[in-house]
Amino acid sequence: MSNFFNTKIEFLKGVGPMRAELLQKELNIYTYGDLIQHYPFRYLDRTQFYKIRELDESMPYVQVRGRIRGKEVLGEGRKQRLSAILVDENGDQLELVWFKGVKWMEKSLKNHTDYIVFGKPTEFNGRFNMAHPELEELAEEKQTTAFLQPVYHTTEKLKAHRIESKVISKMMEHLLKVALPQVQESLSPELIDTYKLMDKRNAYANIHFPETADKYNKAKFRLKFEELFYIQLRLLRHKVVRKADLQGQVFKSTATLTDFYKNHMTFDLTNAQKRVVKEIYGDLTAGKQMNRLLQGDVGSGKTIVAFITMLIAADNGAQSVLMAPTEILADQHYVGLKAFANSLGINLGKLTGSTKAKDRRILHEQLRSGDMKMIVGTHALLEDVVQFQNLGLCIVDEQHRFGVEQRSKLWRKNPRIIPHVLVMTATPIPRTLAMTLYGDLDVSVIDELPAGRKEIVTTHRFDSHRLRVFQFVRDQIMLGRQVYIVYPLIEESEQMENYKDLMDGYESVKRAFPEFKVSMVHGKMKAQDKDYEMQRFVRNETQIMVATTVIEVGVNVPNASVMIIESAERFGLSQLHQLRGRVGRGAEQSYCILMTGYKLSKDSKTRLETMVRTNNGFEIADIDLKLRGPGDLMGTQQSGVLDLLIADLAKDAPILQEARAAAQRILNQDPQLEQPENMNIRRHIQSLSVNTVNWSRIS
Repeated sequence: MSNFFNTKIEFLKGVGPMRAELLQKELNIYTYGDLIQHYPFRYLDRTQFYKIRELDESMPYVQVRGRIRGKEVLGEGRKQRLSAILVDENGDQLELVWFKGVKWMEKSLKNHTDYIVFGKPTEFNGRFNMAHPELEELAEEKQTTAFLQPVYHTTEKLKAHRIESKVISKMMEHLLKVALPQVQESLSPELIDTYKLMDKRNAYANIHFPETADKYNKAKFRLKFEELFYIQLRLLRHKVVRKADLQGQVFKSTATLTDFYKNHMTFDLTNAQKRVVKEIYGDLTAGKQMNRLLQGDVGSGKTIVAFITMLIAADNGAQSVLMAPTEILADQHYVGLKAFANSLGINLGKLTGSTKAKDRRILHEQLRSGDMKMIVGTHALLEDVVQFQNLGLCIVDEQHRFGVEQRSKLWRKNPRIIPHVLVMTATPIPRTLAMTLYGDLDVSVIDELPAGRKEIVTTHRFDSHRLRVFQFVRDQIMLGRQVYIVYPLIEESEQMENYKDLMDGYESVKRAFPEFKVSMVHGKMKAQDKDYEMQRFVRNETQIMVATTVIEVGVNVPNASVMIIESAERFGLSQLHQLRGRVGRGAEQSYCILMTGYKLSKDSKTRLETMVRTNNGFEIADIDLKLRGPGDLMGTQQSGVLDLLIADLAKDAPILQEARAAAQRILNQDPQLEQPENMNIRRHIQSLSVNTVNWSRIS
């Protein structure tokens, strides 16, 4: 794209410095390029006109033609309003009312003049009216005009300064007049021909002001395809370059691993675990840096795969790091692996925020000298003082909880050769999201639970069933089991007074079960207090754990077999699934009970029905993506990873797959994009800054 699109927005007709400042702050619109890619989020159908007698309160915005027959200002002071009567060709009347801008409207509204009126009809005392309708004087030449009117995102602050959707629409009209001649094609002729794509100039014109429904659909497809194509091209190109350029340590020896398999492992790996270990081993012996994502549902056995990978590194004289987002999770990994490491004579350390200074000094020394081959920890591992003799493997658990800069700090701990990287997540990621978030990684999936694991039985119960649920809890504890009860809030707040809060719940549970001991854990507690309460529960000194979602990740109590989630409608689907995964870790049958009131939204019902119907994390993730969108699902909206302008990963999976296949095909044939037919693509990429995440953006 030419420098024209870098022109500051204040220079556009109808904007100016004050409006420009608001657009920058509120919508991140700084340039002509930003504005032209501020797409409408919906359209109002201005193609149909209604007669006044056809109006109905259930209708959304409608359009009526008629003549103004009289107007008057009613009321005093703040209660002043302007009322006008519109009469259509059948003689039926519609009252038009304005409560704001009364003086200005009275001046501009012409009596005995024909208008097109657009607004939401409401009925009052048997008569229809419209409050603050849009008005357009009906000129002869406009009588047959039919169009879809764009509606743009705006904000309360912009509205307060009279920059509403209609004003942005006017700005867009001014922009397109000067901008369309400057638009350059950014896809190759081959892509345009293969996918029957509308040219870019027409796509911009018809996404903002569609001439017909068909042209709108073609414009939308073209812009979505381009956006997803460039995101995939960037990821795949990054992958190609990394595989070509980045050397990795070669790990061939497996003596300790063989000893572990034969003499120390007390269980068999599942077929899925074996497949994943084979994929990882292939990476570690190839001489190129491994960059692999390991996906596996809660309890699928990712940690043991991580340990096997660490053993291969240790066998070859390299050190490895396993970094977790919380101390609880780091502790769990450490405790789970320490026994194995001890039996093999391997020095495994743990470094977290609460590691004492004296112990830290010893750990730092052992890592520098190479005496410590493996370490588990939290963000504390990223500190500059933590240095290694030869860091060869970095494993990051729940990696979306760490920023890009944090992770790269870990990779830089070996200045000589970049370590192999394995990132793990127990959050099942829908395929479309994985292709976009982690499209530059190789992906392994553990899609099988270890033998002997029973599927968790999930039920939905209303508050009126509470006594029966409490009796069930009592029966389970009498069988020797333990119970989690999770609440969405710590304290009552006015806005959420109908939802059970933790403190109130804790007191209720103590009253309901005076014969049992109850622990409580929440995010506002100090780390040592939280740990103390958790350890009491782990040792079965308390039978019931009342908690917030702090127990979502990383608590492993095999004896806990019941998970009760209060106000379950307050939780997202993947969060409910994560919470459910806290039980079902032992040999006993486990249960998850979702408690709600009777008032449930449509989305809440879908979430609860999904939880009851399936334990399949990937199916749950797909439904969650459709309900909530990708930004909420992975917290990527804030991190800028998913900087999507028009495409929607929940709805556009088929376009994404086509776009990825097209990007892969072009890179296979022309990795450097040097061939003449790819000139448009190369020119477009060269116009962007190196840090641009979404390559379909205008520079």
